[in-house]
Amino acid sequence: MENIGLVGLSRQVALQRELDVIANNLANLNTTGFKQDDVVFEEYLMPVARDETFQRGADRRMSFVWDRATATNLGQGGITQTGNALDVAINGRGYFVVQTPEGERFTRNGSFELNAQNQLVTKQGQLVMGEGGPIVFEARDVGITIGRDGSVSSSGGIRGRLRIVDGDQPRAMEKEGDNLFRLREGRRAETVALTDVRQGALESSNVVPVLALSRMIEVTRAYQSLASNLERHDQMRRDAIRSLGNPTS
Repeated sequence: MENIGLVGLSRQVALQRELDVIANNLANLNTTGFKQDDVVFEEYLMPVARDETFQRGADRRMSFVWDRATATNLGQGGITQTGNALDVAINGRGYFVVQTPEGERFTRNGSFELNAQNQLVTKQGQLVMGEGGPIVFEARDVGITIGRDGSVSSSGGIRGRLRIVDGDQPRAMEKEGDNLFRLREGRRAETVALTDVRQGALESSNVVPVLALSRMIEVTRAYQSLASNLERHDQMRRDAIRSLGNPTS
């Protein structure tokens, strides 16, 4: 493959990756607490770009594009009132702590419910952790109230306080899947001192649909244009080979 083909292919792979990320953002447009992802691109310089080898040994340097990473936009999503007493939104910093089979995980999705044991859980059945452990109600409890500081009470008294944490450094959290985050290696969770918890509300996805759709159209057109250019170049190469191989030309 010629250098122009290698460079074009690297760009196509990067554009395809970006399309996948945008499509996932749009698919989670209505997912509570979802945080948008963006692809981070980086120029990658190669001294030699040939189909036989990529080893060093020449003065030429070819510029490729590399989708180096996926960055998560942790910006605040809109807060929507639901009126459900077990719906909770965090305004500002912090994550709810939930217990999973893999250990503690973190989420911005505050759509909670009670299980058969009257424990506060997520829709997936994961225990929602309070500062003293799982939050448990009595069967006769009514009038559940969740304060701005995360304190949980009912007609039977105080039932605990939601454990709300954040990473000890920026970007200490990374996505794990299923709308959950985990701590990066070497990082730790710290309790958020000042919380602003909103009962009866949920945080919407922070994906802006108009911007995401516009970017999808832009990337799609760039991919199609690049494919057309590569096809034209390939056709020129084929025509040149036929001409050189024709003794009458």
